Amino acid sequence: MSTDMNRTTSQNSSVSRRSLLGACAGITGLALTGTSMAAAPQPGKTIRLAGWSKPISEITNILVEPDKGFFKAQGVDLTYLPRAGGGDAIRNMLSGQADVAFTDPGSFFMALDKGEEVVAIYGIYPQNVFNVVSLKSAGIHKPADLKGKKIGVYSLSSGTRQNLLVMLHQAGLKESDVTIVVTGLLNFAPLMQGQVDATAATDTGLAVGLRKGMGEINVMQVRDTLNISSDMFVVREDTLRQKKDLLKAFLKGYRDSAAWMIANPEEAATQAGKYAIDGTQRDINLDVIRLRNASAQPSVQGKNGATAALGSFDLTALQKGADTYRALGMVQRQFKVTDVVDTSLLPGA
Repeated sequence: MSTDMNRTTSQNSSVSRRSLLGACAGITGLALTGTSMAAAPQPGKTIRLAGWSKPISEITNILVEPDKGFFKAQGVDLTYLPRAGGGDAIRNMLSGQADVAFTDPGSFFMALDKGEEVVAIYGIYPQNVFNVVSLKSAGIHKPADLKGKKIGVYSLSSGTRQNLLVMLHQAGLKESDVTIVVTGLLNFAPLMQGQVDATAATDTGLAVGLRKGMGEINVMQVRDTLNISSDMFVVREDTLRQKKDLLKAFLKGYRDSAAWMIANPEEAATQAGKYAIDGTQRDINLDVIRLRNASAQPSVQGKNGATAALGSFDLTALQKGADTYRALGMVQRQFKVTDVVDTSLLPGA
């Protein structure tokens, strides 16, 4: 991948969600067990999940564990470790601080490119939800128009940056052709204030921005360039060998939690107000949860033409993603995704 960081700058903002997220910057882990987030996890039954984000509304299905007990019902004590991007989640998993990484395919590919022995075990969001947003007044209509522009990303290790790089490369541009600005999670304030020309975001981030009155915008969808999944659960190979049964129970708990949120978006929106640091507005919570529910739907068919189960991988699309990353120079190694994806732990497999 391109590593030209000489034009990368950092941007601070005092607006709404950013301040909420900043208030939780010191969180190292949430033990989501029993009926209290502070309950002590049980040795040998704990799964430490390194997330790509702080505890935000789009992962309400995870955050409601103290009330709902989806993981507890499978004999799993869950600890959620908030992080700043999929790359951060991968690093925490590789260092042994976490058992599972909630990460994006780009970060997964880059770990594999470095020779890390990692495996994807569950497709969280099979739909590509990344985009690049600009105000209409900026005149940015196609990826090539980004040349020479300042572009905001959530963090340098986030999927927003990885997917921005895909869009740039497909347009014949390098990272050094733009100035990347770290604007923080779900934060469109720098765009609205003219501090950046465009922002790399997600569908949920865009929904929040529109609710906050962004005005007339242009949106370029990364799926029009490369439509691969947005997030997946990834583990080290040794963890897979040593904790196979526990990981299988964890995936069953997660799938039950995702199915609950899909079936009960209204209840989830209310629960987000209790557990998510950005959950203060129920109408926004509901928008975000409905979008995330849609992105969780499998993009492939199951057996006999039936809808595939939650967590299923589109291996053809994922292989195209891996090949595209290599063709664009974002990774150097060539690999078959069938060698680095293990579906044996999926519920019902």
